[in-house]
Amino acid sequence: MLRRYRWLACKTLWLNALVAGTVALEAGWGLLQPLLPVDFYTLVAVALPVANAILRVLASAKEAT
Repeated sequence: MLRRYRWLACKTLWLNALVAGTVALEAGWGLLQPLLPVDFYTLVAVALPVANAILRVLASAKEAT
C-alpha cells in the first residue's frame, strides 16, 4: 500500500528553499560575500549537492526501516 507523502515535512525541500532565498538575497544586495572567505556561488555549488545527497541517504535509510 502506498503511503501518502507529506511534502511539507521534506527536509530537502526546506534546505533548497532556504538556499534559494539566500542566493536571491546575495544576488540582490551582496551582503554575504564580504563575510565569506570563498566565492559565495562556488560554496553553494559545492555544498548544496553534498547536503542534498546526505539528506537523500538519510531519507532512504529511514524508509528502509
